[in-house]
Amino acid sequence: MIEKAMNPWVKIALEIGPLAVFFLTYRAYAEESVSLFGAEYQGVVVATIAFIPAILLSLAISWSLTRHLPRMAMVTAVVVVVFGGLTIWLNDATFIKMKPTIVNLIFAGALFWGLMLGRSWLKYLAGELIPLTDEGWMLFTKRWALFFLFMALVNEVVWRGFSESFWVSFKTFGSPVLTILFVMTQAPLLKRHALPEE
Repeated sequence: MIEKAMNPWVKIALEIGPLAVFFLTYRAYAEESVSLFGAEYQGVVVATIAFIPAILLSLAISWSLTRHLPRMAMVTAVVVVVFGGLTIWLNDATFIKMKPTIVNLIFAGALFWGLMLGRSWLKYLAGELIPLTDEGWMLFTKRWALFFLFMALVNEVVWRGFSESFWVSFKTFGSPVLTILFVMTQAPLLKRHALPEE
């Protein structure tokens, strides 16, 4: 099946859209209860009820436009559905708060497993987009694996040590900002290990 290219702005909208739905729904129902499925829900649980269909819709649109689903997005969606489902079923926000920790640990574990096998899974995912030497890919992969571990730890500290409102804001704004800053700090490595232009 031929994979189609996606407009970069559409791609950004599909990635940010579900998170925006989560944040806005939380803000709307942080102090109000909603009666659904014969139970009362509030705050993060209501936001999760909106978040699950939003992320599935985002994947469906991505598939319809490109006939391809990114592996990381699929893993994230599966964990969202499982932990989001537990959040709704048990009416307990703990599970969705743990979701970023689980996702980051899965990605870190996969990357470290590849490194132990002498492979860079990142090169497999993005080798055509970022032309690097093999040594560069191994270093870049190791740094991403460590960053995913760091983000898992940060999520645990934030959801366990701060208010629910603070965690929602961190998930919506803080986490993406930390990721962008991390990517920016990798510029010297990417430049140093770039393949020579043909």
